[in-house]
Amino acid sequence: MGRLLQRCLPLSAPLQVLQVLQVLQVLCMAALLSACATGGGSGSGSAELATSSDQSVDQTRALIRMQLAVEYYEQGQMEVALDEIKKALQADPSLADAYGVRALIYMGMGELALAQDNFLRALSLAPRNPDLSNNYGSFLCQNGRAAQSIAYFDAALTNRAYLSKGNALNNAGSCSLKINDLVNAERYLLGALEVTPDLIVTNANLARLYYGRGDLARGDYERAGWFIARLGKIANMESLTADVVWLAVKIQHRLGDGGAQAEWVTQLRRHHFATPEYAAYQRGKFDE
Repeated sequence: MGRLLQRCLPLSAPLQVLQVLQVLQVLCMAALLSACATGGGSGSGSAELATSSDQSVDQTRALIRMQLAVEYYEQGQMEVALDEIKKALQADPSLADAYGVRALIYMGMGELALAQDNFLRALSLAPRNPDLSNNYGSFLCQNGRAAQSIAYFDAALTNRAYLSKGNALNNAGSCSLKINDLVNAERYLLGALEVTPDLIVTNANLARLYYGRGDLARGDYERAGWFIARLGKIANMESLTADVVWLAVKIQHRLGDGGAQAEWVTQLRRHHFATPEYAAYQRGKFDE
């Protein structure tokens, strides 16, 4: 059991896939716990502690297949991952988390209609599962339905036992930004900052929010600069996307800090030379 859980997620991962891998880790954990939570009662009516022997053969087989699917997904072998998750569902068709994993695999394959079908199937089996709600909200937000996504993030956040509230708060804040709901975006993102202060994407989103709002009376540009400076301390520069580095350049340009601007320009040139963001810098388009 322990080995199965430990192998659900590698110890390190690139920033661009980290959030998906965190999702898969949580799904693995939830499936393991739910599969082991069926221990029999004692004579006094109290529940016994569940152990691996309480799993049926089919449940064990399904969990092993789901683990294999996750590993193949991490390796980019989508068709093999899909085959393994199908075998997991053949062994246990009621395993909601397996449908959630299959939805993520279909997302990776660009099969969005199938991904949605599997998310909805997973939620029909486990409507109060906060991880599934958060993941489906992310799916909606990434596919042009940001306004609909917020309810799913809120559903995840109402679960007091939810272990990934920082991610759900950041997702809600990011998607609120997409629909220009700056009040709620700020509320969600500051909440995420309290839970996970070193989450890179939260600091980047707060910098983006304050720079975009640009309220001089509130000191928005200074706030944006503070979060960018913090980002420079906690992030691996190679992991930052071109749009975040370009945002940092624009913020420092707006603040008139030539030294800090030059440092970020160096990072933009070094890591994102052939990008539209670096081309915009060369043209001096700081207001784009």
